[in-house]
Amino acid sequence: MAKVLLPGDPLPSTSAAASTSAVLHLGPGLHAAPTAVTALNGKGKSKEDVTAVKAGLLGFHDDGKAEKWWIESLARRYVPHPPEPVIGIIIARHAEGYRVDIGSSQAASLDALSFEASSFLRFEKYERPHPYPGFARRKTDDPFTTLIQVGTLVYAHLLSTPPFSEPEISCVDAATQKSAGFGELVGGFPIRGVELNRCRALLSPKNPILAKLGAQFPFEVAVGMNGRIWVKAADGEEENLVKLIQELRGRP
Repeated sequence: MAKVLLPGDPLPSTSAAASTSAVLHLGPGLHAAPTAVTALNGKGKSKEDVTAVKAGLLGFHDDGKAEKWWIESLARRYVPHPPEPVIGIIIARHAEGYRVDIGSSQAASLDALSFEASSFLRFEKYERPHPYPGFARRKTDDPFTTLIQVGTLVYAHLLSTPPFSEPEISCVDAATQKSAGFGELVGGFPIRGVELNRCRALLSPKNPILAKLGAQFPFEVAVGMNGRIWVKAADGEEENLVKLIQELRGRP
């Protein structure tokens, strides 16, 4: 039975991890007490450590590796919570990485090395700059690298959300250092303004929508918890793509 929590309510006794070896991930609407600093590093939390900060239904999912708890409510602005997946847009480049729009109050920071096997580099061969202005460059064996361009879509997951700085995201799995489905999104069509609760529902293994659509025609999809979805279908599947977008948005 669904349980409603109000701001200040603790997690029920059945919700908190009783063992210190269990990993507890907190989603939107839940807050860990400052006294539980060590618990934020992946240790279990008791029911006194976690309280609700907004009203809504208490959600739960256990994938065998961690227990995930969150508050389901009608929210229009995305609030970052690690390790949620997000779809971002590169809005700026700097010496050490990128600034990425993830739909939150602040842009996120993406390190230039947060890609599998330096896949963020596209190698092109050009000669060194000629001393005379206007001299046309021609291809040689000297490598010259070009980074991901501004405006590119990326699929990433949140690493941390420091209280007084930008959120940090990454395109590699921290455990395996592999892309694990994250990285640059090439082609396709982005969908914005999807309800946050619907995005969470689409990411649930028990949700039948993606499996039902996949049985009708092939497509690629990436779902971000920040209200954005990316889809890609084969050429000539425009009609099916429109149907797919309507199904994912949940409204015509």
